[in-house]
Amino acid sequence: MLGFLRRSPHGRAADALYAAAVAAARAPAFYVELGVPDTLDGRFDLIGLHAFLLIHRLQQDQPPGAELAQAVFDAMFRDMDHNLREIGVGDLSVARKMKQMWEAFHGRAAAYETALAAADAAAFPAALARNVWRDAPAPHASRLAAAARAQAAHLSAQPLASFIAGTASFLSAEAALP
Repeated sequence: MLGFLRRSPHGRAADALYAAAVAAARAPAFYVELGVPDTLDGRFDLIGLHAFLLIHRLQQDQPPGAELAQAVFDAMFRDMDHNLREIGVGDLSVARKMKQMWEAFHGRAAAYETALAAADAAAFPAALARNVWRDAPAPHASRLAAAARAQAAHLSAQPLASFIAGTASFLSAEAALP
C-alpha cells in the first residue's frame, strides 16, 4: 500500500496530470449547480472521479500508459497524505485514514469502471449517487454522470504524448454539464 511514496520516472508528469484533475474537480459548478457536498468527503469524491477518468484513459493506451496511470494514482495518494497531515490528523492516524481512502477510491473506481462499460444508462448515475451524495438525495446524479462521460470522451481524444509531457485538458464544468 505504501508504494505511493516511491517516485516513478513519470513523477513530474503525473504530478501535473493530477493537478489538472484536481483543478477540474474544484469547479464551483459541481457544488453550486449539482449540490455536491462542499465537504472533505465531497471534494475527495470529485477529485477521485476526475483522477479515475484520467487513470482510466491512461490504462487504455499502450506503454507507458499503465505506468503513467500508476504514477497519477501515486501522486493522488501522496497529496492525500500531505493534506491529512496539513489538517492536523495525527501521525498515528494517517496510515489508517490513508488505508480507508485507498479502499474507498478502489471501490469507487471499480464501480465507475463497471458503470461506464454497462449498457444500462442508470448504472453510472446510481454509482455516483451512492458514492458522491451517500445517503442524501442526488437529483443531479444523471447530470454528473453525463459530465463524467463527456470528460472521458474529451480525455480519450488526447494523445498519449500530451499526457507523457504532463498535459491533460479537462473540459470546464460548464462545458461538460448538460
